[in-house]
Amino acid sequence: MDRYFRSMLGLTAILLLLTTCTTEQTEDYKPWEWEMSKIESHVDRVRAGKDLTPPQWPGEARVAVGLSFDFDSETNALRDNNLSPGEFSRGEYAARAAIPRILDLLEKHKIPASFFVPAITAKLHQPQIQAILDKGIHEIGMHGWIHERNSLLSEETERDLMQRSYDTLKALTGRAPAGIRTPSWDFSVSTLKLIQELGLLYDSSLMADDRPYEILEHGRPTGVIELPVEWILDDYPYFGFSRFSAVRPHIKPMDVFDIWAAEFDRAYQEGSMFILTMHPKYIGHRSRIAMLEELIKYMSSKEDVWFATHEDIARFAQKQLNGS
Repeated sequence: MDRYFRSMLGLTAILLLLTTCTTEQTEDYKPWEWEMSKIESHVDRVRAGKDLTPPQWPGEARVAVGLSFDFDSETNALRDNNLSPGEFSRGEYAARAAIPRILDLLEKHKIPASFFVPAITAKLHQPQIQAILDKGIHEIGMHGWIHERNSLLSEETERDLMQRSYDTLKALTGRAPAGIRTPSWDFSVSTLKLIQELGLLYDSSLMADDRPYEILEHGRPTGVIELPVEWILDDYPYFGFSRFSAVRPHIKPMDVFDIWAAEFDRAYQEGSMFILTMHPKYIGHRSRIAMLEELIKYMSSKEDVWFATHEDIARFAQKQLNGS
């Protein structure tokens, strides 16, 4: 069976699972008949709370910049049961070519970054994990077990995979991860509960603001810090590619530079935060890493910019919870 039909079978299986899960979870799905209390119970399950932007960031900086890289490698294909060596080679590119290129760029400009890593990636590419750690300034955060889709899992399965991911990264890095970016930013109705069970400091998967905030659960403060993300600040929508779909890059790297620089400029003007999500297998190609360097130079041209890991940003933002 060729790769096209394998891909189609994998996609069909995912769609069937989605349909099944959706039907099971919403047997009474007639929202036009719901009472307002029921609507509110769903909408208020996970909400944005207190804005945690400090008056100033460390060193009297005006804006915090968090560069992050979701090091997925082969996990996207494995998750979808796409066992094509061609697909695996794209994941291998991330480890073999992109990670060294990214680390060299960050070292050149003395910038720390956060790497969100599925546990299977960490197991498959331990030399690259060690190379990240050896720099002494970067963070490794959670990004699922095998880039699973949380909303398709039972709470029990999601808990098991999150715990195994946490334990694996702790064992391989020698340090417990402080935060999580859920795979594909897929945040289930159980995810926040499980984040609290693990005692994580922060999440970086939600989109309720551009600024750091405390996550509320049914209106109650959780103490969990959110460093929000956004698709326009992710490289995949611009650079993603799929042979068997309409997903194609239709934009020049410097056009993406213009979008990201404009987002940074407004964050700088507002005195808040700029979080950028990238993937080694996309941003790590030559023309794109050149664009990223131009962006880093542009942001670095302003003196009052604090480049930091997500953990360091979250810890500083956390101080605002108690007004300290």
